[in-house]
Amino acid sequence: MEHPESGLVAPEAPAVFARRLGCQFTNLLLLSRALTHRSYLNEHPEAIEDNERLEFLRDAELDFLVGAWLYNRFPEMREGELTRLRSALVRTEQLADFAAAKDFGRALRLGRGESQAGGRARQALLCASFEAVVGAIYLDTGIEAVQRFIEPLLEPVAARIVADNRDMDSKSRLQELVQAQGLPAPLYRTAAVSGPEHNKQFEIEVLVNDRVCGVGRGSSKQTAAQQAAEVALRSLASEGVNG
Repeated sequence: MEHPESGLVAPEAPAVFARRLGCQFTNLLLLSRALTHRSYLNEHPEAIEDNERLEFLRDAELDFLVGAWLYNRFPEMREGELTRLRSALVRTEQLADFAAAKDFGRALRLGRGESQAGGRARQALLCASFEAVVGAIYLDTGIEAVQRFIEPLLEPVAARIVADNRDMDSKSRLQELVQAQGLPAPLYRTAAVSGPEHNKQFEIEVLVNDRVCGVGRGSSKQTAAQQAAEVALRSLASEGVNG
């Protein structure tokens, strides 16, 4: 369905989205809130809250559930490996991939500018909506419902990460590398911030031994820092520095 005055496609109804996810909601207002970006509130005063408060709930829930699932799924894996694998599964990029796989973008309630700027496919926004939906499921139905929703997503991704040896993120790999060389831990600093409030872009530099070794850019500081670390790893490898 399109809004004639804007040419924009109306978001998928929360009830339809819930059916696609295979989740039963008693309170669809919670799900609607989880899908509401703050840009939507500026144009729709009838909407009383965006999804940012629901995002807050995700850390404890996902860290616990993913950790418990990994503990049972990989009984021979050591604590450090489990921690790194959990970090890989709950990082911004991976949660955004989960949201994209479930086509969250179709259901997001965005302001006109955010929608026209491609917000339905933006990584930071998809990650935030995934976190908020997890929070909404928890508040509406409980932790077991979150478990039923998240665990089928984890299996293929965790197996692929382990097979590809991608369980350690770039920042962790860089830290281990420089420590192996007897150097201080890498230092990350914000070099620049640009763009409007709802679509900021961050530029992060990583310094190794007081030298800028990598620069990354992204829609969140975390994403930009990971990119900077990856650039630094390639730079150091080209100089013959390796673990």
